[in-house]
Amino acid sequence: MLAALGWGAVAASSLVIGAVLGMIRKWRAGLVGGVLAFGAGALISSVAFELAQEGLAIAGPIPVAIGLAAGALAFFAANAAVDRIGGRSGGGAGGLPLALGSLLDGIPEQAVLGIGLAAGEGVSVALLVAIFISNLPEGIGSASDMRSAGKAPRAVLGLWCVVAVACMLATLGGYGLASVAGPEIKAGIDGFAAGALLVMLVDSMIPEATEKAGNRAGLVTVIGFAVAAALSNLV
Repeated sequence: MLAALGWGAVAASSLVIGAVLGMIRKWRAGLVGGVLAFGAGALISSVAFELAQEGLAIAGPIPVAIGLAAGALAFFAANAAVDRIGGRSGGGAGGLPLALGSLLDGIPEQAVLGIGLAAGEGVSVALLVAIFISNLPEGIGSASDMRSAGKAPRAVLGLWCVVAVACMLATLGGYGLASVAGPEIKAGIDGFAAGALLVMLVDSMIPEATEKAGNRAGLVTVIGFAVAAALSNLV
């Protein structure tokens, strides 16, 4: 349990680091988009090698398929609710919707860390790197927008600390759920996280990377995928 909290804190810390970086200086959109694209590629690798493959190995295709559908629908519904209050467009009350969008992205990512630890596999270095990198541009971009809108630095940093703590607790939740679940439930959880991540990648992360980095986003995404795939199979 302590390991789940610790590794969850490491992964979520990049949200706060990104928020600090976003407040201290301006960042080129191309650079932020490139980091997003790399993180997206790394997360695609994690979906393939850390989630779908593991779920299929422990319980077969049916629990994974059910989990995929449930995760995709759950994320789609939650994301639509966040969008209605301006979460993806930067509107809303004092930047709170932006933070809700990042929280929504972070919950399935970090829950997977806890699932792996509960299975006795240790922390997935590839997934940890993917989460850490993908969090940075979210923190940078959102904190920059909130700062430009006149929010006090203390309020911005406090908001992102709350988001980071909530994501860290998602790691603990994944650990606790997987610890008491049988193989079929664990496979379903893997599928649920994979479905949620895939919808998030296609609906928000990849389009934003392409918007900011242009036609270089695809190339950087492949590089991120290759690095994470190598880490998954070497570490």
